[in-house]
Amino acid sequence: HVFFLSRVSLRNGRMLIPKKNRKLIYEHLFKEGVLWAKKDFNAPQHPEIESVPNLQVIKAMQSLRSRGHVKERFSWQHYYWYLTNEGIQYLRDYLHLPQEIVPATLKRPVRTETARPRPKGFGDGDRGTRDEREEREAYRRGPSDLGEKKAATGAGADFNPEFRGGFGRGRPGGFGASGGY
Repeated sequence: HVFFLSRVSLRNGRMLIPKKNRKLIYEHLFKEGVLWAKKDFNAPQHPEIESVPNLQVIKAMQSLRSRGHVKERFSWQHYYWYLTNEGIQYLRDYLHLPQEIVPATLKRPVRTETARPRPKGFGDGDRGTRDEREEREAYRRGPSDLGEKKAATGAGADFNPEFRGGFGRGRPGGFGASGGY
């Protein structure tokens, strides 16, 4: 039997991926440091990498995983791959990149003071006046005994629960026992 597969060329159980597509996959992986793909072998292209079939992305990453260059996680019908240190070095050599270029996952985020302003009074050491502090403390303690009625909590003193046998799951004889109802 001869099988014809569209857009895929298989030989000896291995997939042949055009060098152009493999390079696009590796460049994207190195730039981001991570890559994902839905487990859909028939998708015409990968959502993030233009003009590359999803199957080729999955197979290229499977190859990198077998050599220990990426770690793989599978959840909710999606593959997630993360570069290892060996994978970073391998892709640097494959793509002819200098040591200064690193994946986005290894870059430290640049923080500026204008990015997110602090709330007013945060970290100033000013906790308000003495009267305000006393009001807060009184609120936290709850109602006081000074003329205020104390809130009734829990069941009253006259609460007396009754436990009668034969009802619910604890019925003698159990469910389906003979001689019962």
